[in-house]
Amino acid sequence: MLLETHRLVLRRFRAEDAAPFAAYRSDPVVARYQGWTAPVPLDEAVRTVRGYAGGSPEEPGWFQYAVELKDDRCLIGDVGVCLHENLMQAEIGFTLAGDRQGHGYAAEAVRAVLGELFERRGLHRVSAECDERNIRSARLLLRLGFTREGLRREATWIKGEWTDDLLFGLLAAEWRPSHGA
Repeated sequence: MLLETHRLVLRRFRAEDAAPFAAYRSDPVVARYQGWTAPVPLDEAVRTVRGYAGGSPEEPGWFQYAVELKDDRCLIGDVGVCLHENLMQAEIGFTLAGDRQGHGYAAEAVRAVLGELFERRGLHRVSAECDERNIRSARLLLRLGFTREGLRREATWIKGEWTDDLLFGLLAAEWRPSHGA
């Protein structure tokens, strides 16, 4: 276990996570605004989970936290952090299984990761971006204290279309663990 909240455990991915990972990432609604295409085949999920399991949250680059419910040890999503080479800033992203959305789990998981980044590791800034049409993710970032910093018009070619990207940022001086509670 790397992080723990009232209802969640954020930990390294394990081999047995491949099937539930493939299941929630294969949901077209979950994949709609993400960089992958549904469905996610099990063999691809096995390779992805293996790669995630070998990452380090302390090293520059992407690290993916597996998000698990404490009560039933069920994998319900993931939170990714891309630590910059200077170790003072990072980008964050999150994915939650469709049937687990709307219960505050994403806010709880992202808040725990932000606490780790700002309070324990002393980062200066965390950024995030999302498709402009992904209203729920944008609202979550704002609830957690992020500031909308910009809009890149037709900046990403994905799934056969140009999409607009919303840009968000949160500084250590602005971080309040109670945001989004």
